[in-house]
Amino acid sequence: MRRTSTGRFGWGVVALLALAVFINYVDRGNVATAAPLIKDALHLSASQVGVLIAAFFWTYTPCQLLAGWMIERFDAYRTLALGLGLWSLATALTGLAGGFASLIALRLALGLGESAAFPASSTLLARHLPQDRLGVANSMIGMGLSLGPAFGTFAGGLLMAKFGWRWVFLLFGGLSMLWLVPWLIRTRHLSRAAAAAPHGKGPSYVSLLRRRDAWGAFLGHFSANWATYFVLSWMPLYLVKARGYSVSAMAEIGGLIYLAYAVSNAVTGWVTDARIRRGVSANSSRKAAAATCHLTIAAGLIMGATADPVVSIAGLFVAAIGMGFNAAGIFAIGQTLAGPWATPKWIGAQNLAGNVAGMTGPIITGWLIDRTGAFTWAFALSAAVAVAGAVGWALVIRKVEPLDWSLERAIRAQALPQGAAGGA
Repeated sequence: MRRTSTGRFGWGVVALLALAVFINYVDRGNVATAAPLIKDALHLSASQVGVLIAAFFWTYTPCQLLAGWMIERFDAYRTLALGLGLWSLATALTGLAGGFASLIALRLALGLGESAAFPASSTLLARHLPQDRLGVANSMIGMGLSLGPAFGTFAGGLLMAKFGWRWVFLLFGGLSMLWLVPWLIRTRHLSRAAAAAPHGKGPSYVSLLRRRDAWGAFLGHFSANWATYFVLSWMPLYLVKARGYSVSAMAEIGGLIYLAYAVSNAVTGWVTDARIRRGVSANSSRKAAAATCHLTIAAGLIMGATADPVVSIAGLFVAAIGMGFNAAGIFAIGQTLAGPWATPKWIGAQNLAGNVAGMTGPIITGWLIDRTGAFTWAFALSAAVAVAGAVGWALVIRKVEPLDWSLERAIRAQALPQGAAGGA
């Protein structure tokens, strides 16, 4: 399958994709940053905060499949624009929420909108970029993923401490909507061309589930997300309630932790691509980064479970650095295995599996904290899940290389009306 020329697509579009993911993570993480304030204002328990955080994933996770279908039906450009418009509106309206029920409803709307981000961005990268550029491109996306929480925790936390959490949601929602202006201007011609291109329908979701490599990616992504969402969702409350930091101090520490994540991500994306250009196989380069990622995360979380405050904070930095080792590879591996034809549904299914961690992790973590009165067992559980991810990437996936979809393509072509089956 021939890839579209990178010249027409351009790194400017990649930068806008990275900015969309940055906005995505600022907006989804605002509730966690505001959790100490919302918890006190609405008199919520830790378990209720966990449910509030998890509600986002009740729509975000299953709607990954809807996003994959919409990309094939319409195109990735328009699907992403619709999603961002919806999640920006939900963010702004959160500032007007009157209670727990309305916050839950808006978190569900936020998850629906944000479900478009990764299937759309991965589809565009897979269809436009060669293998030795996927690491850097996904690293740019990963920079948005890591800097979004850094900015949201630091700037959002400081603004909330000064002006209150409601005004910050209104402000961030309005600013998020502005992204649509350069996106629609920059991609309007690309969107028309994509809608007219005969890519054809990708493999069925049932076909994906028959692939062993898909299950390795599912396990790896689930494990990485469990650790990432544990830090993203609970670090503000941990620093304020368990370690006694003020909201402002929490914002500063949290921002630095996410900055470490971003730097690690950028360096790893560049290194993995450079190794591939020097002749190292994508399999060796991507798998080494993935396994190192999970083992480093586990070590950092075990440090975080200790009673010593200095060691525990250092452990959060170690875990963040480990998270950066595979921020680009999580999607680059899936894009490589799936290829341009299967990427919309593959990434949708992979991200669905990964975000089951978001649906269950915050609730289990909240229950553990309420049950034990401390964060120790929550850290230990997250470390164990991280180790399982190394098995998924390194052993369950046989080789990071494009899979043969010829049989699936033939079956899908026969199922379409005469003349409707084109190729990409």
